[in-house]
Amino acid sequence: MAIKILDLPEQEYMLPGNRACAGCSLGIAFRHILKALDGNCIFTVPASCLTVLGGMYPTSSVTVPWMNVVFPSTAAAASGLVAGLKVLGKEHITVVAMAGDGGTADIGIQALSGAAERNANFLYICYDNEAYMNTGTQRSGSTPMGAKTTTTPALGKRQHSKDVPKIIEAHGVPYIATASPSYPADLYDKVRKAIGIHGTRYMHINAPCPSGWQFPPKDTVKFGRQAIETGIFALYEIQDGVFRLTGRSKRLAQTGQLTPVRDYIVPQGRFKGIAEETIEEVQRWVNARWAAYVRRDAEAA
Repeated sequence: MAIKILDLPEQEYMLPGNRACAGCSLGIAFRHILKALDGNCIFTVPASCLTVLGGMYPTSSVTVPWMNVVFPSTAAAASGLVAGLKVLGKEHITVVAMAGDGGTADIGIQALSGAAERNANFLYICYDNEAYMNTGTQRSGSTPMGAKTTTTPALGKRQHSKDVPKIIEAHGVPYIATASPSYPADLYDKVRKAIGIHGTRYMHINAPCPSGWQFPPKDTVKFGRQAIETGIFALYEIQDGVFRLTGRSKRLAQTGQLTPVRDYIVPQGRFKGIAEETIEEVQRWVNARWAAYVRRDAEAA
């Protein structure tokens, strides 16, 4: 049974002060990830916004073990931690590799692919804020079509975002899930489920970024929910090859009432000046992908 918000554990593993930006959705997500792990974990983190949030030696805003590593090595370092804990007889500790979209979809994908092919026993979490936010908002493989970044300043990115969960699914890992900080109970439940599964588990989190996406910090949760309402981001899990929509996305599939992507795109400053034909292309792309999700969900019912 899914947990309710009021029933989430009260124990906190993230301290009150950190260096995250105002309205950062990563802080919301990370807080609930730590609650689900219940302190029984060790993190490996590359250069990223999470490095800033967690703090750099000798200060830290979290109370769990943490290892900072170079950009491309997150999954490789996690594999090493798993091997070390096995030798020490401490396999009950969950190794978590956590990186942004740049460190996952681009720079870190080689190590992640290798670990997934070996089915290394760790949980990999990508928080996807759709650009290299920690270094000034450069385009990544996860940046959506039409979004302006410092490296796509004129017309915005001209390609659709990379579907990393689909890439990881091709490796045959036992568990894949998507989540949103705007729905923390769904996120919590999926981390709890992942803990009980052996092998490579992959989670992809939609992470709205006020500074990079250019919206007021108070609207972080709203934009996270709008991403799901439009179908630009969907909540689902794939366990042992079986796909199913979850949470709000499951209910949207039952009602068939997605909102237009325009409602999500136009209020964000990063899409300022986006061409009408680009919005229409994004809508077609969302429609096709959403139809595939609904079809797979129905097949598993």
